[in-house]
Amino acid sequence: MRLLFRITPVLLGLALAACSGIRVNTNYDPTAVERIEDFRRYAWLPQPQGKDARVYNDIIDVRVRMAVDQELKARGYQRVDMSEDPDFLVGWQGAIDTKVSVDTVDSFYGYPWGPYWSPWSSFYGPYGYPYGMGGPRTYVREYDVGTLILDGVDAREQRLVWRGTAQAELHRNLSPDALQKKINDAVHKLLSRFPPRPEAS
Repeated sequence: MRLLFRITPVLLGLALAACSGIRVNTNYDPTAVERIEDFRRYAWLPQPQGKDARVYNDIIDVRVRMAVDQELKARGYQRVDMSEDPDFLVGWQGAIDTKVSVDTVDSFYGYPWGPYWSPWSSFYGPYGYPYGMGGPRTYVREYDVGTLILDGVDAREQRLVWRGTAQAELHRNLSPDALQKKINDAVHKLLSRFPPRPEAS
Protein backbone atom coordinates (compact mmCIF):
# COMPACT_ATOMS: atom_id res chain seq x y z
CA MET A 1 0.00 0.00 0.00
CA ARG A 2 1.32 3.38 -0.86
CA LEU A 3 2.46 5.47 2.05
CA LEU A 4 0.20 8.30 0.90
CA PHE A 5 -2.85 6.09 1.28
CA ARG A 6 -1.67 4.91 4.70
CA ILE A 7 -1.20 8.38 6.13
CA THR A 8 -4.24 10.08 4.55
CA PRO A 9 -6.77 8.75 7.12
CA VAL A 10 -4.45 9.86 9.93
CA LEU A 11 -4.16 13.35 8.48
CA LEU A 12 -7.92 13.51 8.04
CA GLY A 13 -8.41 12.50 11.64
CA LEU A 14 -6.04 15.20 12.84
CA ALA A 15 -7.77 17.82 10.71
CA LEU A 16 -11.18 16.81 12.00
CA ALA A 17 -9.96 16.82 15.58
CA ALA A 18 -8.58 20.32 15.11
CA CYS A 19 -11.96 21.47 13.84
CA SER A 20 -13.95 19.76 16.59
CA GLY A 21 -13.73 22.54 19.18
CA ILE A 22 -16.71 24.15 20.84
CA ARG A 23 -18.63 26.53 18.59
CA VAL A 24 -20.75 29.14 20.35
CA ASN A 25 -23.36 31.62 19.27
CA THR A 26 -25.38 34.09 21.33
CA ASN A 27 -28.34 36.34 20.72
CA TYR A 28 -30.16 38.88 22.88
CA ASP A 29 -32.99 41.38 23.00
CA PRO A 30 -31.37 44.73 22.14
CA THR A 31 -34.05 46.61 24.04
CA ALA A 32 -33.15 44.77 27.25
CA VAL A 33 -29.39 45.36 27.35
CA GLU A 34 -29.50 47.93 30.16
CA ARG A 35 -31.85 45.73 32.16
CA ILE A 36 -29.57 42.71 31.71
CA GLU A 37 -26.58 44.73 32.95
CA ASP A 38 -28.43 45.30 36.21
CA PHE A 39 -29.05 41.59 36.80
CA ARG A 40 -27.41 40.31 39.98
CA ARG A 41 -29.60 37.52 41.38
CA TYR A 42 -30.84 34.48 39.48
CA ALA A 43 -32.92 31.37 40.01
CA TRP A 44 -33.22 28.17 38.02
CA LEU A 45 -36.16 27.30 35.85
CA PRO A 46 -37.54 23.76 36.35
CA GLN A 47 -35.55 20.86 34.92
CA PRO A 48 -36.33 20.54 31.20
CA GLN A 49 -38.18 17.55 29.84
CA GLY A 50 -37.24 15.76 26.63
CA LYS A 51 -37.39 12.38 24.93
CA ASP A 52 -33.65 11.74 24.65
CA ALA A 53 -32.63 10.04 27.90
CA ARG A 54 -28.95 10.67 27.10
CA VAL A 55 -29.60 14.39 27.62
CA TYR A 56 -32.67 14.75 29.79
CA ASN A 57 -31.85 12.99 33.04
CA ASP A 58 -30.99 13.98 36.59
CA ILE A 59 -27.25 13.44 36.15
CA ILE A 60 -26.89 15.77 33.15
CA ASP A 61 -29.14 18.32 34.83
CA VAL A 62 -26.86 18.39 37.88
CA ARG A 63 -23.74 18.66 35.71
CA VAL A 64 -25.11 21.58 33.69
CA ARG A 65 -26.39 23.44 36.75
CA MET A 66 -23.10 22.93 38.57
CA ALA A 67 -21.12 24.37 35.65
CA VAL A 68 -23.45 27.36 35.30
CA ASP A 69 -23.53 28.03 39.06
CA GLN A 70 -19.74 28.00 39.26
CA GLU A 71 -19.36 30.31 36.29
CA LEU A 72 -22.01 32.80 37.40
CA LYS A 73 -20.66 32.85 40.96
CA ALA A 74 -17.20 33.63 39.62
CA ARG A 75 -18.76 36.53 37.73
CA GLY A 76 -20.41 37.97 40.83
CA TYR A 77 -23.96 36.65 40.44
CA GLN A 78 -25.92 35.19 43.34
CA ARG A 79 -28.17 32.18 43.11
CA VAL A 80 -31.44 32.45 45.01
CA ASP A 81 -34.70 30.52 45.26
CA MET A 82 -37.57 31.36 42.93
CA SER A 83 -39.43 32.86 45.92
CA GLU A 84 -36.63 35.33 46.67
CA ASP A 85 -37.38 37.77 43.86
CA PRO A 86 -34.56 36.94 41.38
CA ASP A 87 -33.63 39.38 38.63
CA PHE A 88 -33.43 36.68 35.99
CA LEU A 89 -34.12 33.00 35.46
CA VAL A 90 -31.76 30.49 33.89
CA GLY A 91 -32.82 27.45 31.91
CA TRP A 92 -31.11 24.95 29.66
CA GLN A 93 -31.93 22.60 26.79
CA GLY A 94 -29.83 20.03 24.98
CA ALA A 95 -29.62 17.58 22.12
CA ILE A 96 -27.32 14.94 20.66
CA ASP A 97 -27.43 14.51 16.89
CA THR A 98 -25.59 11.95 14.79
CA LYS A 99 -23.77 13.41 11.80
CA VAL A 100 -21.99 11.85 8.85
CA SER A 101 -18.85 13.37 7.37
CA VAL A 102 -17.76 12.42 3.86
CA ASP A 103 -14.29 13.54 2.79
CA THR A 104 -12.80 12.84 -0.62
CA VAL A 105 -9.05 13.13 -1.05
CA ASP A 106 -7.49 13.30 -4.47
CA SER A 107 -4.39 11.12 -4.17
CA PHE A 108 -3.10 11.92 -7.66
CA TYR A 109 -0.37 14.13 -6.31
CA GLY A 110 2.41 12.64 -4.24
CA TYR A 111 6.02 11.66 -4.07
CA PRO A 112 7.76 8.39 -4.76
CA TRP A 113 8.36 6.64 -1.46
CA GLY A 114 10.75 3.75 -1.15
CA PRO A 115 14.01 2.86 0.57
CA TYR A 116 15.91 2.69 -2.69
CA TRP A 117 14.29 5.51 -4.58
CA SER A 118 16.03 6.76 -7.66
CA PRO A 119 14.70 8.82 -10.57
CA TRP A 120 14.16 5.65 -12.61
CA SER A 121 13.96 2.58 -10.38
CA SER A 122 11.41 3.08 -7.62
CA PHE A 123 9.52 5.92 -9.23
CA TYR A 124 7.34 3.48 -11.10
CA GLY A 125 5.05 1.19 -9.21
CA PRO A 126 4.33 -2.47 -9.92
CA TYR A 127 1.88 -1.55 -12.69
CA GLY A 128 4.05 0.98 -14.44
CA TYR A 129 2.43 4.08 -12.87
CA PRO A 130 4.30 6.60 -10.77
CA TYR A 131 3.77 6.32 -7.06
CA GLY A 132 1.34 8.91 -5.71
CA MET A 133 -0.81 8.82 -8.83
CA GLY A 134 -4.24 7.35 -8.37
CA GLY A 135 -7.92 8.09 -8.13
CA PRO A 136 -9.60 9.92 -5.27
CA ARG A 137 -10.33 8.09 -2.02
CA THR A 138 -13.49 8.75 0.01
CA TYR A 139 -13.61 8.40 3.79
CA VAL A 140 -16.92 8.29 5.68
CA ARG A 141 -17.10 9.06 9.39
CA GLU A 142 -20.11 8.96 11.71
CA TYR A 143 -19.98 11.08 14.87
CA ASP A 144 -22.18 12.70 17.51
CA VAL A 145 -22.64 16.45 17.99
CA GLY A 146 -23.89 17.73 21.33
CA THR A 147 -25.80 21.01 21.59
CA LEU A 148 -26.27 22.99 24.80
CA ILE A 149 -28.64 25.95 24.93
CA LEU A 150 -28.67 28.38 27.86
CA ASP A 151 -31.53 30.84 28.28
CA GLY A 152 -31.71 34.02 30.32
CA VAL A 153 -35.27 35.12 31.13
CA ASP A 154 -36.20 38.49 32.63
CA ALA A 155 -37.95 37.40 35.83
CA ARG A 156 -39.98 40.59 36.15
CA GLU A 157 -41.28 40.63 32.58
CA GLN A 158 -41.23 36.85 32.07
CA ARG A 159 -39.62 37.04 28.63
CA LEU A 160 -36.51 35.62 27.03
CA VAL A 161 -33.80 38.28 26.79
CA TRP A 162 -30.62 36.23 26.14
CA ARG A 163 -29.83 32.88 24.56
CA GLY A 164 -26.53 31.11 24.02
CA THR A 165 -25.92 27.98 21.96
CA ALA A 166 -22.80 25.80 22.12
CA GLN A 167 -22.03 22.83 19.89
CA ALA A 168 -19.19 20.33 20.07
CA GLU A 169 -18.33 16.88 18.84
CA LEU A 170 -18.90 14.22 21.48
CA HIS A 171 -16.69 11.17 21.36
CA ARG A 172 -18.66 8.06 22.08
CA ASN A 173 -18.05 6.37 25.44
CA LEU A 174 -17.00 9.75 26.86
CA SER A 175 -15.89 9.40 30.49
CA PRO A 176 -17.82 11.34 33.18
CA ASP A 177 -14.81 13.61 33.79
CA ALA A 178 -14.39 14.32 30.09
CA LEU A 179 -18.11 15.04 29.75
CA GLN A 180 -18.00 17.47 32.67
CA LYS A 181 -15.04 19.25 31.09
CA LYS A 182 -16.95 19.59 27.82
CA ILE A 183 -19.91 21.07 29.68
CA ASN A 184 -17.69 23.39 31.74
CA ASP A 185 -15.87 24.64 28.64
CA ALA A 186 -19.13 25.21 26.77
CA VAL A 187 -20.66 27.11 29.69
CA HIS A 188 -17.54 29.21 30.14
CA LYS A 189 -17.51 30.22 26.48
CA LEU A 190 -21.21 31.01 26.50
CA LEU A 191 -21.26 33.07 29.68
CA SER A 192 -18.18 35.01 28.63
CA ARG A 193 -20.73 36.76 26.38
CA PHE A 194 -23.12 37.52 29.24
CA PRO A 195 -24.17 40.25 29.74
CA PRO A 196 -24.18 41.10 26.03
CA ARG A 197 -21.91 43.85 24.81
CA PRO A 198 -23.35 45.36 21.66
CA GLU A 199 -20.79 46.29 19.01
CA ALA A 200 -20.42 49.97 18.33
CA SER A 201 -22.01 51.00 15.05
